[in-house]
Amino acid sequence: MKKLSLIFTVIIGLFLSLNVKAQTTPDYYPGKWNILVTGTPNGDSKMTFILERKDGKLTGAVQDSTGKELTKITSIEEKDKTITAAFTIQSYDVTLSLDPVDDDHVKGSLMGMFDAKGVRVKENK
Repeated sequence: MKKLSLIFTVIIGLFLSLNVKAQTTPDYYPGKWNILVTGTPNGDSKMTFILERKDGKLTGAVQDSTGKELTKITSIEEKDKTITAAFTIQSYDVTLSLDPVDDDHVKGSLMGMFDAKGVRVKENK
């Protein structure tokens, strides 16, 4: 009986001494992304997305290849690893869905019709 009590006490002590923490994943999408959308009626389109997290939500803007802001992103929906960014460009409301490929590449589609791929822009520090 004393052995059982001692074993039980040791097991309880082990459980209490464990320091368990939830794993946190790094925030994947914030940063600057060069996106190429292929197959549109006006030809291939290159855009730069500037994404940042404010108050726990992703926000951002779309720039052309010269760095001029074309539009603000009106909303970004995050579901699992996928994001869907909604914005207005040339008087059209469009959505761009992106999924991670690896640490610096994404793929997805514009309006579910046109293929998109992107690469993270590395900032020189």
